[in-house]
This record gives sequence, structure tokens and C-alpha cells, in this order.
Amino acid sequence: MRIDRAERVGRHERIERIGPGDLMELASDVGPVPMNVGAVLLMEAGAGSAADLPAIEALLAERVGRIPRLRQCLLDAPWGCGRPVWVDDATFDVRAHLARVRCAAPGDRTALMAAAVGAVTRPLTRSRPLWRAVLVTGLTGDRVALVVVVHHVLADGIGGLAVLARLVDGDGDGDGDGSIGDDSPAPSHPLPSRAQLFTDALTTRLRSVRGVAHLPAGVRAAVAELGAARPSAAPRCSLNAPTGPRRQVATVQVELAGVRDAARRSGATVNDVLLTATGGALAELLRGRRESVPALVISVPVSARVSTTSGDLGNQVGVMPIRVPLASTPQARLAEVAAITRTQKIVTRGGSAALVGPVFRLLAALRLFRWFVDRQRLVNAFLTNLAGPARPLAFGGMTVTDLIPVTITAGNVSVAFAALSYAGTLTISVIVDPDLVPDVSVLAAALDAEVDALCGIRRRRVR
Repeated sequence: MRIDRAERVGRHERIERIGPGDLMELASDVGPVPMNVGAVLLMEAGAGSAADLPAIEALLAERVGRIPRLRQCLLDAPWGCGRPVWVDDATFDVRAHLARVRCAAPGDRTALMAAAVGAVTRPLTRSRPLWRAVLVTGLTGDRVALVVVVHHVLADGIGGLAVLARLVDGDGDGDGDGSIGDDSPAPSHPLPSRAQLFTDALTTRLRSVRGVAHLPAGVRAAVAELGAARPSAAPRCSLNAPTGPRRQVATVQVELAGVRDAARRSGATVNDVLLTATGGALAELLRGRRESVPALVISVPVSARVSTTSGDLGNQVGVMPIRVPLASTPQARLAEVAAITRTQKIVTRGGSAALVGPVFRLLAALRLFRWFVDRQRLVNAFLTNLAGPARPLAFGGMTVTDLIPVTITAGNVSVAFAALSYAGTLTISVIVDPDLVPDVSVLAAALDAEVDALCGIRRRRVR
């Protein structure tokens, strides 16, 4: 949708544009699957009780009002008037964003994830606010699931957690102490005029000129985070083939404390453990295909912030490709991964976006982005890891028993992993193109075994 007339609705308070990281997400949205991200909230109504679906939908509609971005559309500005802007949707109807889906029999976790993937991979309508919520019924036991889907341009992982904090029971943004979120009226963002957009864009450009002096330091930080001082192509293997429109998800759940202990023993981090485990699982998959490579390059996002609120969303994320060794014992591989990540971690987190973003946007402008991502040899797989709520959540009085991430990637990367901790449990979603990786359960079982080997215990379960 494009602003094509000098129209002003109501009192204009502030022009809110998308940032450079958001532009990169828009540029990336050219594949057979949309650049959406989702979270599955699996909830229990309680023994002998049934979920009140109309009440859940009414509560969700009420809480959406706490989050201005969920009532705004993204509009392209006229030529020369800067980046796209967020404006209030004058015809917003929350019912257009809510749906119910009955889970296919037998209503188990596999069937639930199939329903969730359907919700996440369905494109969002650009002329409306870029989100949807789907209630999944027909699950075994007294359970119901809520699948919340947003386009990646709306929020990164940290922002997505802030949105979640405003939707569940409690005090909203922050740690539940009421110190961040409040019920004061949100600033309005009506449709600005062309003159206002041009003036705002000019001011922004002049302001950016003053930051040129900091450019060399920013470039050095970006190069360090990307590991570009030691560039090397990702090994050629069958993991890299152009993906299609289908996705399949399996999950592995582990106790967070056990992973933390394993990391601490090796002077590593939880993310290092995940890199080592996912690399080992992919190696096992390749061995089954009679392929052998010494290492795999797994790309992890690096956020420039550790927290945010639902009023400050968008994307502030760089990337850090890590060359994960596949030989030797699990503990030796973990120590090597920890050493590699330490050398690429920098003070200015997420700085790599300053280099990656412009390149992606240029490729998109030349209509070469999809050609590039379908043929790239920079990474073999993706891993996202987020620290979620430490305490159990509830929605409408129902306990949220599981919080499951679902991320979608395009291009020639057939496997991605998304990890999210919640109330002492670490859930790792294994997301594949089933036409390229036909048995996701085998890969999930290999990941389960890798985590066991790193933690030195065997009490994990695959779901």
C-alpha cells in the first residue's frame, strides 16, 4: 500500500518509520514462504474444565489494544520521502486477525505443530496490521493452543517477547513489577502528508551525515562479528538446496539447568552448547546420506539489545556465522566452539547489520536477492536462541505449559533451529523443508542424543 495523496487524519504527533534492520527483513521477504515468526502457547484449562473459546478471543482482542503496533499498517512513502512508515489503521477490526482451527487427529504434539506451521507460513495481508492469532482446538487432554504470528518486519525475537508480555496475564512489559508498561493513551500515528514525509526524511538524512565520523569503528565491529577477518565458504553439502513452500517442525525439550551446567563446565555459554549440539545432529544427518564434512557454518542472530517494550519493536539484529567443527568428542567440540564465539563477540552487539543490511537491500533493489539466497555459500544452517520468561505464564487463568518458537527461513537453507527457554525448560524447534529433509523426527532424535552427550546424562525427551 502506498501513500499517494497529501492527506492528514486527526492530529499528527510523530512520524514513525521502520529502521535499517526492518528494511532488511522486507528485502528478505521474496521467497516461497513469508518472513513470519510465530510462538505457540500450549495451555491447560484444568482438570475437568473446557477452554472458553469466545472468552479467550475477547480477552485477546482487549489486550491487543495495549500494543499500538498491532493496530498499525505499514505504508510505503512516495519516492524521495524516505522509508516506509507505520500509521494507524482507521478501519482496524481485531476479528480480521483472529481465527480458529481444529487440530487434525489424533490431536497430539505433531498434529499441533502442523497446524502451527500452517498459521505461520500463510502470508499476512500487507494492507492490514501484520499479525494474526489462531486458536487451535481438538488437542488431547484439556488443552488448547494459541499461535501468535507476526511478520518479521514488525519485531525481532526480543520484540516478540515484549509483545507476548502484553498479551498474557500479568502487568505487561518488563518483569511484572508494573514499572514499564502502563495504560496511558498511545501516541497517534495518522497518515502524514507528502510534505511532512519529505521534511522528516530530509531531517533524518542530515542527521545521519553527522554520524559518518563513527563509520570506520562501526565497520570494524561489523567485520569482527561476521568473522570476515577469516572468511571461508560454507562446505558444500546436501543441506543447501533451494527450499520450497512447505515446512515441518519437530521439537526437543531439555532441562535448562542441565544445559547451563554443561556450558559452565566448559567455560562456554548456552548458545555454544546449542551450536555444538545442532552441528553434531546435522553431521549425523549427513552421515546417513553418506556425506562427510569437517565443519558446518551455522549462522546465529545477535541482538543489539537485551530487552525492549511493546512500544519499541522493530529489528536491531546482526548475524554471526560460526564455523562449527564436527570431529572429535562432543566436549572437545564445545570447547572449540566457545573459543571461536569469544573471538567474534564484540562490545557493539548486532553491528554486522550495518554491512549485511545495505548489501541485502541492494540485491533486492536489483531483483537479485532471491537468486542470491538460493545459491549462497555462506551458511549451512540457522540457529536462533532466546531467553524467555523464567516464571510460568497464564492466559485467561489457564496455565501456559509450553512456549514453542517457530521461525521461517527461505533460500537454500533446508534446516533451521529455534530455541526458547521458558520456566526452566529449553524448547528447541527443528524446522525443515520436508521435501529436502523428509524425516524431521530422525534429525530431532539426533539433536536429542547430542544434548545428552554434552550434558552427560540421559533423561531428555523428544516431542
